[in-house]
Amino acid sequence: AAYENMQASESRIRDADMAEEMVALTTKQILVQSGTAMLAQANVKPNSVLKLLQM
Repeated sequence: AAYENMQASESRIRDADMAEEMVALTTKQILVQSGTAMLAQANVKPNSVLKLLQM
C-alpha cells in the first residue's frame, strides 16, 4: 500500500508540474506574439511616414 501511495503522490506532482509548465509556456507564447506585433507596428510607422514625405 505504501508503494502505491508513493506512486499516486508522484503522479499528482507530475500532473501539477505539467499544468504549471503549460501555463508558463502559454504566458511566454503570448509575450512573444505581443512583442512581434509591437515590432511589426514599429516597422510600419516609419514606412508610412516615409511614404507621406515622398508624396
